[in-house]
Amino acid sequence: MTAMPTAPVSPPPPPSSAPAAPVWPASTREVPGGGGLAVGGVALGEIADRFGTPVYVMDEDEVRARARAWRAALPGADVAYAGKAFLSRAMIRWIEAEGLSLDVCSAGELELAAHSGFPAERIVLHGNAKSPDDVRAALRLGVGRIVIDGTGEIARLAALVPAGARQRVLLRVVPGVSAGAHAAVRTGVEGQKFGVPVAGGEAEEAVERLLGQPRLELAGLHCHLGSQIAGLGPYVTAVRRLVPLLARIRDRHGVTFPELDLGGGFAIAYREGDPAVDPRTYAERIGSELDLQCARFGLPRPRLTVEPGRWIAGPAGVALYRVLSVKATAGRTFVAVDGGMSDNPRPALYGVRYTVRLAGRTSAAPGRTVTVVGRHCEAGDVLAEDVELPGDLRPGDVLAVPAAGAYHLSMASAYNLVGRPPVAAVSGGRARLLVRRETLDDLRSRDVGE
Repeated sequence: MTAMPTAPVSPPPPPSSAPAAPVWPASTREVPGGGGLAVGGVALGEIADRFGTPVYVMDEDEVRARARAWRAALPGADVAYAGKAFLSRAMIRWIEAEGLSLDVCSAGELELAAHSGFPAERIVLHGNAKSPDDVRAALRLGVGRIVIDGTGEIARLAALVPAGARQRVLLRVVPGVSAGAHAAVRTGVEGQKFGVPVAGGEAEEAVERLLGQPRLELAGLHCHLGSQIAGLGPYVTAVRRLVPLLARIRDRHGVTFPELDLGGGFAIAYREGDPAVDPRTYAERIGSELDLQCARFGLPRPRLTVEPGRWIAGPAGVALYRVLSVKATAGRTFVAVDGGMSDNPRPALYGVRYTVRLAGRTSAAPGRTVTVVGRHCEAGDVLAEDVELPGDLRPGDVLAVPAAGAYHLSMASAYNLVGRPPVAAVSGGRARLLVRRETLDDLRSRDVGE
């Protein structure tokens, strides 16, 4: 695929300084002559023809620009990309090249990073229920941090650390802050599976037990408040609750921790007008609050870690589908596409609402309100409800869904034995395959029974 002249589609400002949240990658353009949309200098209709649909398109330059936005905003901090949002060998290399660390939560993600050459000392292993394989892989590869999620992990991890060695760890605490776009992703409050509560003294008890383990080096505290958090208030509250905890630990044990990981969860826009977190604003507000609270309690400022995942990958991705049918019934118009909840379960899980646009051609037809549904045998297989698309939409048309770079492929399934889509990267007018399509042969090969 070669570069092509394009006309801009109200290009958003750079991600690092945008006061309004962009929905599409910054490289999105209209193709002259009615050819629809292009991303990264490549027509989306051409990508659909070459790789088939559904297909995820990742704009490499957008990923890198977003990674750089966090590095520029927090030059003295550790920025760890949350790999659960989207992970592939190419993504790992992009993140490494931009100077980020990597946050993983399984032996699978960890081994992929290792095979891609990512430095183990820049890897953080998470997980509320780490398997023995997860922990053994982390110790074998020498990851920089393992996040302790509960007191039951402490002795088990210490027993696996080789004699004479020490593993650097963080303790995940629950500051009692409710934040996040859906109840299922609010992880900063008591009563859910993650972390050790600050309230009631459980976190301090866990710290004492960790300090008593000679094979574990407790470097600091970790918290994660939730996902798709648009405001900074919850992060400010977390700082106001964690710094006093650090002071109590110092007063009780004479230990001053050098690290504080505030996690991620930074919101992105899925539709025009949606709010999103700006890295520079975050750095100024949270940095000021951390300085204030540390000065108040006479503590040196710990090195901050943040874990953006969705914020980096999400807006860099576009999902492409082909229309299979257009059906009007009971006063509604349903546009069925060749994907659905197997490649994007988030609308069914969390009620997320997406933008949809005709991408393979340009239409001057008046718009009409439709519901875009998937191909699966579920009434809840709805990708986008009540969106406006051209009235002349027809089978074979290519539709594009932006903000599809995070939690699409990573949460995809083979429901109805429909294989997971491929991932194509675009940059500088060229497209290349990153992850191939899961085929029927792949699915059949797993079934070994008679």
